[in-house]
Order: sequence, then structure tokens, then C-alpha cells
Amino acid sequence: MSVRGVSLLCGLLAVAIGASGCVAVAVGAGAAGTVAYLAGDLEVHQSHDVDTVFAASKQALADLQMTVIEGRTTKDALGARIVARDATDKEIVVNLKATVVGATDISIRVGTFGDDTKSHLIYEKIRENLKEASI
Repeated sequence: MSVRGVSLLCGLLAVAIGASGCVAVAVGAGAAGTVAYLAGDLEVHQSHDVDTVFAASKQALADLQMTVIEGRTTKDALGARIVARDATDKEIVVNLKATVVGATDISIRVGTFGDDTKSHLIYEKIRENLKEASI
């Protein structure tokens, strides 16, 4: 094999290794809008204001027996960040961003590389709490 062929093979191998597992996409549509799992983050558009989603998110983490780290949790009128730890000491970060009046983008990341299953469980609990808040 020529030097050029070996170089090309090495380059392709490096790209394949670098890209493996970096981006996983699962998209679905529901009452909340689009749900996407992208590069370790679960991204959701929710038709509730930041204050309501913030309360529902904190309650969801408490319901799932995760410890919210109050010193690293912040909120203002345009968004919020909730940091928590699960039983295995993985960091959970829920970021909220106001998009338009009465709507919020939610981003959930579990651990350094993300955890699709745990992120969806947290989001489902947030949705349950939002339904209860709407009643």
C-alpha cells in the first residue's frame, strides 16, 4: 500500500473514532413540541414560562431523589440553571431559556457524555409536574 493510501486510511480511522458516539439524534413530536437528544443533551421546547418550568424541574429532581445543589443553581427572568447529583454522584444539569412569552427551551445533560435514558426519565417527570401545575 502506498504512503498516500496509508495516510488516507489513518485519516478515515481517526474521523470514525472521533465521531463515534458524539452525536446521537432521536426526534419525536408531542404536545410539548420537538424533543431531540443531540450530542449528550436532551433538548425540548416547552409551552410554559421559565418560572413554572423551573419549579417543575426542581420538583422532578426531588421526586427522583436527586440532590439539587443550591449553591450552583441560578435563576433570573430569562432563564435558569439547576445542578443536581444522582445516587452515583453523576452531575445533572438542567438549563432553561425563555424563548418567547410563555415558552421555555429545556436542555438536560446527565454526566459528562450524557445519558439518554436518565435524561428522558427526568424530562417525563418534569412533564408530569407541568401537567399538575396546569390543573
